[in-house]
Amino acid sequence: MVLHQGNTQRADRKPGTNPMYAGANPALAAEFTMPHDKLRDDSLPPDTALQLVRDELMLDGNARLNLATFVTTWMEPQARELMADCVDKNMIDKDEYPQTAELERRCVNILADLWHAPDPANIMGCSTTGSSEACMLAGLALKRRWSKLGRTGKPNLVMGVNVQVCWEKFCEYWEVEPRLAPMSGDRYHLSAEEAVKLCDENTIGVVAILGSTFDGSYEPVAGIAAALDELQQRTGWDIPMHVDGASGAMIAPFLDEDLAWDFRLSRVASINTSGHKFGLVYPGVGWVVWRDRAALPEELVFHVNYLGGDMPTFALNFSRPGAEVAAQYYTFVRLGREGFRAVQQASRDVATYLSAAIAALGPFELLTHGDQLPVFACTTRPEVTAFDVFDVSRKLRERGWLVPAYTFPEDRTDLAVLRIVVRNGFSHDLADLLLADLARVLPELQKQDRPEHDRSVSTAFHH
Repeated sequence: MVLHQGNTQRADRKPGTNPMYAGANPALAAEFTMPHDKLRDDSLPPDTALQLVRDELMLDGNARLNLATFVTTWMEPQARELMADCVDKNMIDKDEYPQTAELERRCVNILADLWHAPDPANIMGCSTTGSSEACMLAGLALKRRWSKLGRTGKPNLVMGVNVQVCWEKFCEYWEVEPRLAPMSGDRYHLSAEEAVKLCDENTIGVVAILGSTFDGSYEPVAGIAAALDELQQRTGWDIPMHVDGASGAMIAPFLDEDLAWDFRLSRVASINTSGHKFGLVYPGVGWVVWRDRAALPEELVFHVNYLGGDMPTFALNFSRPGAEVAAQYYTFVRLGREGFRAVQQASRDVATYLSAAIAALGPFELLTHGDQLPVFACTTRPEVTAFDVFDVSRKLRERGWLVPAYTFPEDRTDLAVLRIVVRNGFSHDLADLLLADLARVLPELQKQDRPEHDRSVSTAFHH
C-alpha cells in the first residue's frame, strides 16, 4: 500500500458545510469541520456522515473512464449484493465459515483445470489479496527450493525489466538479486536468449509475464522454457519458471487455447493471476497455484490452531474479508467457459478496433494492437513535433478520460507512450466517444509550437 506521512492542515481554515446536511438544526453546520488530523469530540448522524464523505469523493476520477488501471471497475448488481452479504466474513476463519473456504477450494481447482495442471489431485493453491502477494508467495517457494540445493552464492531471480514492481519488492525484502533483462530496440520484454544469458547455478527461477503491463504483449513462455531445458542439458542447472499471469492467465485460457504457456510446460512450477483484473472481480483478490506439492515446500505452510481447528495457511497477511472470493466463485458460476470467452473476446475486439482507429488518425504509431491482452500502447510519430503523448493525456483528462502517458524503462527511456486498457464494460460506444474526443483535441495540439508537458513528470502509471 502507499505510505502516507503526517501533513498538518492549516489551523486557521474556516469551518462550515452545507446547512441542509445538519438535519433539524441547520445552524450547527456553521461550526462543523471535517476531521483531518484528529477525531472530533462529538458524533454525527449516519446520513450526514455519509453525505459529507461522498462530497469529498466527488473529486476522484470516474473509475469507468480510467483507461490506466487493469483492475475491474464494473460488476453486476447481483455480484455486489453477494459481496455485501460476505464482507463481514473473515476468510482466515475456516471453521466458522466452512462454505466460504469450500468456495475458495473450488476456485483453486477451477484455475488448476484452466491452466492444465497434470494431476489436479496433487496441486497446491490459495487465494491472496492480489497478484502482488501471490508473486511474493511464489518467489518464496522458488527461493526455498533453491536453498535446499546447498548452493553457497547469493540467490538471484531472472526477469525482464518490464516486470511489475512487486517482483523488485520481493527481491529487496527477501535478499534476492534481481537480474533484469533490459529492453532493446523493438524488444520490450524478456526473450529466451536474454533469460538464459542471466542464469547461473544460483538462479532460483525465471519469471515470464503473460501480458506485460507496458504494452499488453505476451512474453514467449514456451520459448523461454525450451531454452532452460537446453541449458539444463548443458550445465545440469534445473531452473524452474514462474508465470506471472496477473492479466493474461484469465485471457489466454479462453481466447488463446492453443498457446502453450501454462502447466503443459513441465518447466512451469507456479502461476499467479489477479481475480480483480481480467478475473472480473472488484479489488482485491489474487490466486496462486503450484503444479504439485513438491513445488511448494511443506515447511512454508503453517498449520495454525485458530478458533478451534487446524488450518494450513501460506500467506503474508492473516485476516481479510471473504467477499472477493465469493464474488470470484459467483463469476465462475455465472459465466462458465463460454461466458468468459464472450466477455474477454468483446474486450479484445474493442481494443483492436480502438487501436486501429487511433492509428488511422495519423499522428500516432502503434507498438501493440491489443490482440493479446486487450491492452495496447502507442506513441507519436517522429515527424510530430508540436505535441507529445503527455500533452494528449493532459487534454483527454479535461474530458474525464484517464489515459496514462509514461516513458519506458532503462535503455528505452527515449520512448514515451500512451497505454489504453480495455476492460469489461468498456464498449464500442465508449470507444467511439474516446475517439471523438481525441480527434477534437488534435487540432488544438497541432497549433502548439512545441510540447508543453514536462516529460520528467509522467501521469500515473497503474499496473
